[in-house]
Formats: sequence, C-alpha cells, structure tokens
Amino acid sequence: MFEGFADERIDVGEVRLRVRYAGQGQPVLLVHGHPRTGSTWHRVAPQLVDRGFAVVCPDMRGYGQSGKAPVLPDHSQQSKRAVAGDLVRLMAALGHPRFATVGHDRGCYVALRLALDHPDAVSRLVVMDGVPISEALARCDATFARDWYHWFFFAQPDKPERAIAADPDAWYSGARPETMGAENHREFRQAIHDEATVRAMLEDYRAGLGVDREHEEADRRAGRAVECPTLFLWSTRDDMEALYGDPLAVWRPWARDLRGEPIESGHHVAEENPDDLVAALHRFLN
Repeated sequence: MFEGFADERIDVGEVRLRVRYAGQGQPVLLVHGHPRTGSTWHRVAPQLVDRGFAVVCPDMRGYGQSGKAPVLPDHSQQSKRAVAGDLVRLMAALGHPRFATVGHDRGCYVALRLALDHPDAVSRLVVMDGVPISEALARCDATFARDWYHWFFFAQPDKPERAIAADPDAWYSGARPETMGAENHREFRQAIHDEATVRAMLEDYRAGLGVDREHEEADRRAGRAVECPTLFLWSTRDDMEALYGDPLAVWRPWARDLRGEPIESGHHVAEENPDDLVAALHRFLN
C-alpha cells in the first residue's frame, strides 16, 4: 500500500499522529472513520496523487498507530474539536495552512468540525455517509436505535471494551481482506486487537453523545455554518436515504454552498468503489 508515500509520526502537541503523504499540488486531507485507519484510503490516495493533488492520510488521534490522549471525565480528549485541532496542526507542519478536507463516517464529523472551527484553513469540504451528530440524535427513532444501537452501547462504561476484547474479529466480522485489500485488512486487525485503540475508538462515541452534540447545538444557536463549498456523498447501499429521506435536506442548514450525489457502493466506499469516488472528488476539488 501507499507506494511512494512518506510514512511518519508527527508531533501535533498532545499526541503524535501516524501519517502517510505524497504528491504535489492542491493539498487534500483524507479523514477515515470507525473502525478503520488511514489505510482505508489506499486505493484512493494514489489516484489523487496521479491527478495532481498533495494527499495526506493520517490515523486520527486514538485510532490506528496514532497517539492516545489520557481519558477525561467528559471524554473531550476524543472530541471532534480536539481531533480537528490535531489535523490543522498536522497540515501546517506539512506546509499546508489551507487545504481541502474529505471525511468519511466518524471522519465526516471531524471534517465538519474542522470547517466550522477553522474556516480559514479549509478550502473545500467533502462529507461522506453521515449527517451531523446532533441531527442524527434529533431524528433518532426505533429504526435508528435498532440499526445503530452501537452508538448507545459504545457510550456505556467498561462493557463495550470487554465485549470487543473477548473476540475482536467476531465483533468486526464484516471486514473482509478480499474487499479491503490484504495489507489494509492486516492494519485494521492490528488496530482492533489493541486494547488502547479500542478504548479510544469507544471514547469517540462517548464524546459524540456529549460534548460533540453540545458543540453542534451551540453552532446552530449561533447560526454558524460551513462557508466553503461543500459536497455530500452517500453510498447507495448504505442507509442514508432510508434513515433521512433526502440526506441533502439534513445537511442544507449546515453549509452555505452545498451539493451532493450518491455513489454506487456499500458503506466503505473508498475500499469498495474507489474509482467512482476519485472521479467525484476530482470534479469537486478542481
């Protein structure tokens, strides 16, 4: 994976981030989701480099081989605000004070927070397969509670760690090397078998139901929205439309300049349909 990419650990203050990067041209930050690492982009990043972008693929704090911050009572060490701050400092350290940001799954919440908290840094925003946390919780019904029960289970103390540690491969049984790619799958398995990484990933969800929701609700009360051009992409074989009808309608109050389109794929589009994803990103980012 990532042939020709640098692979480094960079100090961003509270933690050190594992990051892979390559290319010249317009900088693009790719932010993964749960339970993946930056390696989820291994089929996308080289294509973007070939199309003239400077591509940066970190493991978010807590995930993969990046550092884990000490757990705080309100879980804010894993808040999207904290993660976004890491990524702004990372991009500055790599010489990119302004950059496009692409976030998938939990990474889309980080990308949103990055654009809201650091509008001077984000030139364009792409959010994939998610709506803002506060919007999802405001619309939570029996279908969401059934299909996304893990949001609420992961927020409980101690028991999720014990359940996952008992058999990580069984808990994350949907991940297949033939779909993900063998090296990407090995990196994923290394992450889910690391107890510190599992706990940090759960802290992501604990922050989501608390401080992250509070931050988003404060944004709405203040009338804040993303100022840069924003693209929402959703996978046709995911459940965005089943849950929300028109997901663009959910996103519209959050972005002044919003557009969107579906991509034929299951949830992990960067692994399942990288070619169409790259084409959509190229159209929007150019």
